[in-house]
Amino acid sequence: MRQENLAYASSLAQPRVDGDLFRRCVSRFATGVTVVTVGDTQHGFHGTTANSFVSVSLAPPTVLISLKPGRMHDLIRREGRYGISILNDNQKDLSSHFAGQRDPGRSCGIDHHIDVPILKDSMAHLICELTSTVNVHDHTLFIGEVIGCDHQEASPLIFYGSEYANLNAAG
Repeated sequence: MRQENLAYASSLAQPRVDGDLFRRCVSRFATGVTVVTVGDTQHGFHGTTANSFVSVSLAPPTVLISLKPGRMHDLIRREGRYGISILNDNQKDLSSHFAGQRDPGRSCGIDHHIDVPILKDSMAHLICELTSTVNVHDHTLFIGEVIGCDHQEASPLIFYGSEYANLNAAG
């Protein structure tokens, strides 16, 4: 083992990284913004904003989202199918709405595909069938096979540095 690797390995026994510092560091990774939706057979539909989303495989088409325990977590487990709407730069208000800053009078514009709600006018959407879950500390990774998807041309809604950013403002 090289000397610098030994120094790094010995640092693993040191105290964990400060949570605030970690949050600031990972906020430097620009992400798109999604709204995860699920049809609730008892109460209609529910959604939550998530930027922890990644494509995993092309064959079969598979994606992963990361959620904390809560209503969406339980609904996806129960229902087994969910939608992911990738937001365009004109849908910042929808991102905020589903992130918990609810406007009770807000109409969300929902379409249904394969009995799963997705947001109208989103840049892209994916309909997923839950295939597995992995618990990781305070989150669950939901892995789903994509059983339907579509897109349209638009500019993406970007999240960077813990705030919304404009892709066209980059130098």
